[in-house]
Amino acid sequence: MFFTYLRRELRRRRKAALVVASGLALGIALVIVVNSASAGMQQAQGKVLESLYGLGTDMTVTKAAPPPSEGGRERPRFNFDAQDGDETQSSDIVMPQGFETLASSTVGKVADQTGVAGAVGGLSLSVLKVDGEFKPGEFAPRENTSGGGGGGGGGTGGPQGEVRGGGANFDVNSYTVYGTDTAHQDLGPLTSSKITDGRTFETTETDAKVAVVDSAYAKEKKYKVGGDVTVKGTKFEIVGIATADSGDASANLYIPLKQAQTLSDSKDKVTTVYVKADDSQQIAAVKSAVQKNIPGTTVTTSADLADRVSGSLSTASDLATSVGKWLSIAVLIAAFVVAGLLTMSAVTRRVQEFGTLKALGWKSGRVTRQVVGEAMVNGLVGGALGIAVGVAGAYVLTAVSPSLTAEVGSAAAGPGGGGGGMIRAGGPAGQAADKAIEIALTAPISAATIALAVGLAVTGGLIAGAFGGWRASRLRPADALRRVE
Repeated sequence: MFFTYLRRELRRRRKAALVVASGLALGIALVIVVNSASAGMQQAQGKVLESLYGLGTDMTVTKAAPPPSEGGRERPRFNFDAQDGDETQSSDIVMPQGFETLASSTVGKVADQTGVAGAVGGLSLSVLKVDGEFKPGEFAPRENTSGGGGGGGGGTGGPQGEVRGGGANFDVNSYTVYGTDTAHQDLGPLTSSKITDGRTFETTETDAKVAVVDSAYAKEKKYKVGGDVTVKGTKFEIVGIATADSGDASANLYIPLKQAQTLSDSKDKVTTVYVKADDSQQIAAVKSAVQKNIPGTTVTTSADLADRVSGSLSTASDLATSVGKWLSIAVLIAAFVVAGLLTMSAVTRRVQEFGTLKALGWKSGRVTRQVVGEAMVNGLVGGALGIAVGVAGAYVLTAVSPSLTAEVGSAAAGPGGGGGGMIRAGGPAGQAADKAIEIALTAPISAATIALAVGLAVTGGLIAGAFGGWRASRLRPADALRRVE
């Protein structure tokens, strides 16, 4: 009897059932698309953070910035020797990014903290290379135009000519170098790049003159595996070319940590400690423990750094989080209310039918279950349509893959307290962090999202059924008899 009435009612009320199902489908589809887009943005944001942190890194430890009252730091100086003739001159300045370093022993202290699975130190360097030439001027005597016999220059003993020409022509090149612990390569920025030519470092090359070059920088400078690159007069053999997964590498060159310490006169120093936690759910507790037990340090988690991501990725993420989710909720509420009102209206039109059924012995509970069952079918149909439309929308979004840009703003000022733009939280990304990173947006659909859609469909059916069931339970057999002609 239940299914008989169910089939008959759905056939008789095709338009109303379609309106109810379509409204629920719209709300559910919107929820699926918004949740999938939000998940895609989180993945994109993760790629941006990995380009700074490295794969598997949960947090970084750096030296706490000194208070402004301590005054500015000494700015880099370039010194050139005076030489005769047209001589090419060159000078390199190699300095830790941010000008703040930690003792290498800090790595061990961090690794000993409860909840830390691993800790690796790295040295992030900025290299400023100035090369060019000084050209001395030439002395040109003045011509005698006085016409007298007094000699040029008026015979007063003044200069008899002038220096003409000369000057300087210098080119300034800047790039980043990251000193990596070759014995522990499972953490740090290099893990976010893949070796596309040659090889990575061997664990025994702790102090070898070898280098891995970022592919974009190698293309710009025409570096190849087997060639060499010179940093502050030291030649490094290029053993590998690395391509960053995010499209923007953390550093231009990667060399062994000890070599980086030697070049920058930073023996037994690191700029960043990369930390992996035992449990991703305990990152906050590990951060608190490190800050408490190792004074003078700043601990930055991926969540902290995510707050500094700007650009269209941040804008789109904010829209999906605020506007998108609130819009989804508003549409769902409207769909639920409309479904309930339409169901209650349909019950009102069936007063004679339900009143007669009650007169024949149907209990109010049976009538209510009949109405709720019909509403549930409408809800499930709407859920199926919503899932289909939502999955299709997410697929289209993934296929189109709109490009979003992301930029991580500086966390601290540069040398001297000015706007040097050296990022303090993300390791060797001081220059890369100031560039816009393009990320292709995807919309992955998870099982949780589908489960949410099914739950919404069932909820919509229950809400509509509750409206209709409440109205049906109030019907009396006398109502039907009064309306019989």
